[in-house]
Amino acid sequence: MNLKRYGHEAGLAFPLAILACLWCLEAAALTPPLMAVDPNWPKPLPNGWVVGQVGGTCIDSQDHVFIVTRGFQTGGLTSPEGVGGANPNTGALGGAFKSRASPPVIEFDPAGNMVNAWGNPALVPAGQPNAGQNAVLPNGIHGCYVDYQDNVWIGGNGDGVVQKYSHDGSTLLLQIGTKFVCDRPDLPGGTGACANGTPPQTGNSQTLLNLPAAIAVDPNPDPITGQAGSVYIADGYGNHRVVVFDATGKYLRQMGSVGTGPDQFTAGDGGHPHCVRLGNDQLIYACDRGQNKINVYKRDGTFVGNIGVIPGQIGTGQEGTGTAWDIDFSKDPAQTWAFISDGQNEILWTFLHAGATSGGTPVAGFGGFGHDPGLFSFLHMMAIDSKGAIYVGETIGGNRIQKILTKTLPTFGPK
Repeated sequence: MNLKRYGHEAGLAFPLAILACLWCLEAAALTPPLMAVDPNWPKPLPNGWVVGQVGGTCIDSQDHVFIVTRGFQTGGLTSPEGVGGANPNTGALGGAFKSRASPPVIEFDPAGNMVNAWGNPALVPAGQPNAGQNAVLPNGIHGCYVDYQDNVWIGGNGDGVVQKYSHDGSTLLLQIGTKFVCDRPDLPGGTGACANGTPPQTGNSQTLLNLPAAIAVDPNPDPITGQAGSVYIADGYGNHRVVVFDATGKYLRQMGSVGTGPDQFTAGDGGHPHCVRLGNDQLIYACDRGQNKINVYKRDGTFVGNIGVIPGQIGTGQEGTGTAWDIDFSKDPAQTWAFISDGQNEILWTFLHAGATSGGTPVAGFGGFGHDPGLFSFLHMMAIDSKGAIYVGETIGGNRIQKILTKTLPTFGPK
């Protein structure tokens, strides 16, 4: 496999990669987009806000970027976050300068300015069942999606719900699942505490979820019902399935199950499936993180094939990490390039989309371990704006979002 590794230094990445990849232009008449980090995006947050882990990243129709954050959750900040803070001019401690958790949801404009922040940060009081967990928002906030009507969807890998909010967060429009009650086919009655079962099983409830990780909403007519707005949920940390509901929250179907087969998801609780993405080709892409592969299905649930993130490594992931964390596509109509976030190796991989399910291998990689711009710590979920910029969130140890600029070279070769 001939990979082109693009450096993270913003001033060097484009010219060096151009020189390194000239050979492939004539050979393939295609070269992957070049990447460089924008170190000035986003702008600093106000009010001493600290985001904690970034559990999800999504983009609306105006290229506004949303992140769902975990700093407000129990244990979401690491001391001295939430404790320290001083006026840099006078040295006075605390007050307006004390650091504090940001609101759960933050919206940035394309320039990186915060334009809105919302979400109920309330926690269940001590002495009550589920004390310390998110009382209103999904617990373990994980994954977000902005649909074709600009509504914002949020999941949680410590809960049993996916929630749909108005764009400004003022109204909860729909909830799929029940707070703190999960689909547990391993328990008598089939319901119970939200956790990966023992032994791990495939959920089958038509009303409950179990630790959902990600959401995608289809603007096209559903292949079965003919109605737009079908909701695909990576019900992955506990249920090991992609489950589909209609726009009102009524169950339609599901795909995938727990196991080691090509169409199945890893048994562990590391998020399998960890992502779900709908391509322009009308296929569903779901991340089997622990087995180093993306499972690909038709929208009706028919299995199509796999994308192996690292050649020869399907089924060999380190449990709880693995290489298939999220997938998204370039914004040209054909979605020529597929990008996969690999949190085990801290690399954002580039694939040629057309050949990815038939033995394709990554053609470029960006990133690596570290905290400098363009390096990653727990590279997590991503989203891509209309101009091709990739926004990647980081969780444990990273606690930030980065904007990765992309540049496509001219096409040469046979006419």
